[in-house]
Amino acid sequence: MLAVHFGAGNIGRGFIGSLLYQSGFQTCFVDVNSEIVDLLNEKQAYRVVFADHSQEELLIKNVHAINSKSDPDKVVETIAQADLVTAAVGPNILPLISGLIAQGLRKRIQTNDQPLNIIACENMIGGSTLLKEKVYEKISEEEKKMFNQRFGFPDAAVDRIVPNQTNEDKLMVMVEPFYEWAVDQTKMIGEKPKIEGITFVDDLKPYIERKLFTVNTGHAVAAYLGYYAGIKTINEAMEQQGIKTLVEKTLQETGLLLVQKYSFDMDTHKEYIAKILSRFSNPYISDDVTRVGRSPIRKLGLNDRLINPARQYVEIVKEEPVYLAKGIATAFLYDYQGDDEAVELKDKINSQGLEATIYEYTKLTKETVLVDLIINQFTLLKDGILV
Repeated sequence: MLAVHFGAGNIGRGFIGSLLYQSGFQTCFVDVNSEIVDLLNEKQAYRVVFADHSQEELLIKNVHAINSKSDPDKVVETIAQADLVTAAVGPNILPLISGLIAQGLRKRIQTNDQPLNIIACENMIGGSTLLKEKVYEKISEEEKKMFNQRFGFPDAAVDRIVPNQTNEDKLMVMVEPFYEWAVDQTKMIGEKPKIEGITFVDDLKPYIERKLFTVNTGHAVAAYLGYYAGIKTINEAMEQQGIKTLVEKTLQETGLLLVQKYSFDMDTHKEYIAKILSRFSNPYISDDVTRVGRSPIRKLGLNDRLINPARQYVEIVKEEPVYLAKGIATAFLYDYQGDDEAVELKDKINSQGLEATIYEYTKLTKETVLVDLIINQFTLLKDGILV
């Protein structure tokens, strides 16, 4: 079985590529990083190391790579022959790979009558749906009819912490042992691929929001609180009892929302929160707060990890999400000079004021209590009051 995977970075190799190999796939990585592409073709194997006390290693074999910048035609040919296409390139890059995927699927229609599923494994809601939209922008109406019959773009929810790292072995990746990969089977075409570690579900939304409002929300809040406190890494931030308590209280708010919205079992969800907090505290993963907190404007979007659960909390729980508001306020205080979005936020607050900035970037309406909550928490934090 052949899988084409876009993105030969740490997540692509350490998460998706690892599971594909363990499921019996030959994996062709597609990337523009010539050094990594050349090394994959030379070694045809790489190591994945677990970031825990065991330091267990897996040797991932049966891999090769194509440089999509220098050899796009080869990518097209390989997609035409593949049994599965996956991607882990980042939400902003999905539109950039859609052209090659469209060409590959067009070629496949001519040469291969087998159905194919294309799964975007991104840290976002509706990654495969977005990729499908971008692919369909590049094909004719007649082709869309054929594509609908032959190709599936099932959305996925993925979760595995793969920190930034620099290793002497350029292909080696260190990852946490924990992972989740859920795929919406209602959007699949043909047989489900037999991949170890995938959970196929009929309704992906509960899985997406549970992960987004627990892992992503908690990670971002830990990062912004850590930056506010002058701490370098996530695990060091979680060593501070005050920060750990605030992150936990934030996840208690999102947990109450999720339990009421999806009828999750409260005790089971509390166990899930405890597991997530322990992952953030993992001493074997040193993840900079500036990496986790990067792109604050995106993270402050109406449907992203901070504003989305806060506004749903108001609507569904019908209480004020004090700790979510505090986390949002720390995001507006995030002024790391190495982050263009952080600089833009700071400049906007200085020129237009906090309230106008909140409305502009969060798209919240004036009817919500959230804006006043965020402003109050921002003021407290500016005065040095963290609790």
